[in-house]
Amino acid sequence: MARNLLKRFIPTPAAIKSNPALHFLGDLLHDPNLFHLNRHSVSVAFFWGLFIALLPIPGQMPVAAGAALLFRCNLPISVALVWITNPFTMPFFFFITYQVGSVILQSEPLMVEPELTWDWLANEFGHLWKPLLAGSVLTGLIFGALGYFGMQLYWRWHVNHNWKKRQKMRADKMAEEQK
Repeated sequence: MARNLLKRFIPTPAAIKSNPALHFLGDLLHDPNLFHLNRHSVSVAFFWGLFIALLPIPGQMPVAAGAALLFRCNLPISVALVWITNPFTMPFFFFITYQVGSVILQSEPLMVEPELTWDWLANEFGHLWKPLLAGSVLTGLIFGALGYFGMQLYWRWHVNHNWKKRQKMRADKMAEEQK
């Protein structure tokens, strides 16, 4: 089942609860909904994980964990999905979201060669932040919604597929017994 596939990749609730860095959360981690692997919990975790992954903010993992706690969805999946924007993929994603934001705000995209220095960022931040934020929120909402509905559809397909497979096995077994 889809649940078994996900269980292979996420840590156990006991491993998360016993992490000394998370003791400040106290009883919040004892909510069983944070670790359920059902269609609703996983779909909501996909929405928040993908949405937060596309926001240009530092500390995406704690924000995703906070969203999982607030919306009572699967914590490990929500936190893991923010790693879609890792140090290697982040420039690509933020360039695309900046371009989308420039189109939305109808502003001219910067044609300046970007430099990876604090001085360049401090000078150009005033021109960058509005299109980057607007594009990030819009693409985050779109990809979050696609993740939510994609997981809903996948989960439903997987359950129906297994159900039909079991029905066929039962029918084959009954036909064999009648012979």
